[in-house]
Amino acid sequence: MSTRLQVVLNEAEMNEYRRLAAREGLTLSEWVRQKLRRSGRDETPGNETPGNIERKLATIRAAARHNFPTADIDQMVKAESSPHGPD
Repeated sequence: MSTRLQVVLNEAEMNEYRRLAAREGLTLSEWVRQKLRRSGRDETPGNETPGNIERKLATIRAAARHNFPTADIDQMVKAESSPHGPD
């Protein structure tokens, strides 16, 4: 059995979603169904599929490759609150 869902959007949102659906070669209805399914899978507690876990780990690994200068948190707060910048 199918059930209809009605969503109220402003014109700009509607046009943007139509554009995104067309870019993927989908009707707006199918595009929305796919996005809702994906969102539901991603938000379900305990639904850690191998793809989700790998995507999260890849993000963490990419972030860990960065090497930015840092300092003790108290030094950073002091530097940020100083009108003349870091000492």
